[in-house]
Amino acid sequence: MAVKIRLSRAGAKKTPHYRVIVADSRSPRDGRFLERVGTYNPLLPRGHPDRVKLKLERIQYWLDNGAKPSFRVATFLGAADVIPMPSRENPEKAKPKAKAQARLEELTKAEAEKAEGENAATEKVATENAATENAATGEVSSVNEAEEVAEENSEEVSATEEIKETAAAAPEGTTKATETAEETKVEEGSEDATPEVKD
Repeated sequence: MAVKIRLSRAGAKKTPHYRVIVADSRSPRDGRFLERVGTYNPLLPRGHPDRVKLKLERIQYWLDNGAKPSFRVATFLGAADVIPMPSRENPEKAKPKAKAQARLEELTKAEAEKAEGENAATEKVATENAATENAATGEVSSVNEAEEVAEENSEEVSATEEIKETAAAAPEGTTKATETAEETKVEEGSEDATPEVKD
C-alpha cells in the first residue's frame, strides 16, 4: 500500500481549512485516511502560529515507514526542518511554446546589442578623455621645455654680460683676448648668444 502525507479540505465555501492526513494514495481527497497529523489554515497571515500545526513525531514515524509527502506538505516540513526544502522543477507543459521562445530570443539579442552599443560609447568617451589628458600633459611638457630653453638663454646672456664688464674694466691688451673668446663661442654653436657690441 502506497502511503501519502497530503492535505484534505474542510470548511465552508470560500473559507477553506485543511487537515494534514496520512492516507492511502488510492483513496479520494476527502475520503478515508489512516491518521490526522496536522492542520493548515490559509486564511491566517503567514507569521501566525496557528496557520500550520504539525505533529512532527508522528510525521517522522510515517516518513521512516515510507510515506511520501505531497509538495505542499513537503514545503511545510521543509520550513520545520524535518526534511530538506523541496524545489519544484518547471514541467514540460509550462515551458514556453515556439513563438514565445522566438520572442525571447529577439529580446535577448536586442538587449545584447544595446549593451554592446553602451560599451562602445563608454569606450569612445574614455579614449577621448585619455586623448585630452595626453594633449594637456603634452602642452605642459612643451611649456616646461620652453621654460628650460629660456633659462639656458638667460644664463648665456648673463655670461656674455659678465665678459663685457670684465673687458671694460681690464686694460686694452686683454680686451682683444676676450673678443676672440666671444667669437669662438659664437662659432661653436651658441645660436642664441647676443652679438658682439663694440664700444
